[in-house]
Amino acid sequence: MSNPPPYSVGFSQPGYPPAQNYPPAQDFYPGAQGYAPPPHGQYPPAQGQYPPPQGQYPYPQGQYPPPHGQYPPPHGQYPSPQGQYPPPQGYPQPVISAQPQNYPHPGMEGQRPDGWMGVPSGVPVNCPPGLEYLAQIDQLLIHQKVEILEVLTGFETANKFTVKNSVGQKVYYAVEESGCCGRNCCGPIRPFDMKILDNYKNTVMELSRPLACQSCCFPCCLQTMDVFAPPGNLIGRIEQEWSILTPTFAIKNAAGDTVLKLEGPMCRFQLCGDVDFKVLSRDGSEVVGKISKQWAGLLREMFTDADYFGITFPMDLDVRMKAVMLGACFLIDYMFFEKVGNAENDSFGML
Repeated sequence: MSNPPPYSVGFSQPGYPPAQNYPPAQDFYPGAQGYAPPPHGQYPPAQGQYPPPQGQYPYPQGQYPPPHGQYPPPHGQYPSPQGQYPPPQGYPQPVISAQPQNYPHPGMEGQRPDGWMGVPSGVPVNCPPGLEYLAQIDQLLIHQKVEILEVLTGFETANKFTVKNSVGQKVYYAVEESGCCGRNCCGPIRPFDMKILDNYKNTVMELSRPLACQSCCFPCCLQTMDVFAPPGNLIGRIEQEWSILTPTFAIKNAAGDTVLKLEGPMCRFQLCGDVDFKVLSRDGSEVVGKISKQWAGLLREMFTDADYFGITFPMDLDVRMKAVMLGACFLIDYMFFEKVGNAENDSFGML
């Protein structure tokens, strides 16, 4: 007895070809061993696609799931940058109430709200940092601050000055650095260092004056002052020249060459008027500027040594020499107009 062919297993009619009702009805389709047939009405995904992970819904065609832990934004919106979120709808945005301003240089009208001079345009080549303010000006005003302790007690304190341009804008702030004993024992010939600061409190210049005599009786030990810009870089020097009647100075560059000369009057005391020191060319034949001790008022002149000075020089003068001229103004102030115990210290000639 022969065995029936394998294709007849599970079918009611044996033989080949199979009956017309082959393959069997869907309800009788045999599932894989150990698995139930798929639910009615569902089919496996199309070729090349896979079902989404358990518990998630498939994404529309052409889109990819978001990174782990993030969800896609609503339709038509884009996600905010990481760590930033848009403000709630209707939240007011900040209002710009002021626009940036370009502060004018001295040749223009107006000034900065804080009273300081703006940085001028067209900085000269190889200009030391901080001296660009001197490039487009031909006049400086120096105002010394009144020290209340010095007025009341006569105790000498470190001097402070404000340097302004011709329209009253502040350019620099100068502060004396000296010892208490030197100020009260040596008086107007005391040694000191002076720092010149800009509006950002950066030291742009430094003046150094050693202890020395100023009388014509000591020709080998006369007054000098070195000017550094920036600190540590020598740009010029002021040297007192020996004379009997009138004070004279040589304005020198860093190489020691005389660029300008400075000559003062025989008598430096003048009531209700200015005391002028002429700035001369190198050979002394032409007046190119001046340093003026300006009259500051009767009370200020009588009870304080807080002086007013003005400096004029050629517009095209090198900025380094303009800085040296500023140092010469401070040297003149200490030599001839610094009081000792609220008493005048000036004398006739250079004796």
